[in-house]
Amino acid sequence: MKKEVISAVVPANVEKGIKEMSASITVDFAETLEEAKAMYGEAAVLSNAFANWRVTLQSNIRGALKRGEESDAISARLATAKMGVAATGAKIDPVQAYLAMFQGATPEKQKEMLAQLQQRSVKK
Repeated sequence: MKKEVISAVVPANVEKGIKEMSASITVDFAETLEEAKAMYGEAAVLSNAFANWRVTLQSNIRGALKRGEESDAISARLATAKMGVAATGAKIDPVQAYLAMFQGATPEKQKEMLAQLQQRSVKK
């Protein structure tokens, strides 16, 4: 077992009047799976592992949807996903990636992106 420092930061949000805040705690961390099972129980360790894997898969799905990937393609690509193994082979459509980036950008950044596209466009 080892002591681990866990920190978190709430970023400032001027619009909501929130100042940046942070805190740290020190907790016991198991160093092996056997030690974790002894400390927390097998059911808790397994439940937490699958909860984290679920979040990882959901993140992968969201990213694929933002890139314009169809549901069937996502299912096929992730059908053999394994916990702890990075999903590879994702093909990124640069147009969809740029559109997703544009959609998530601030209005100021969108104006900048539009200006860049206009500068690079072919003028006849």
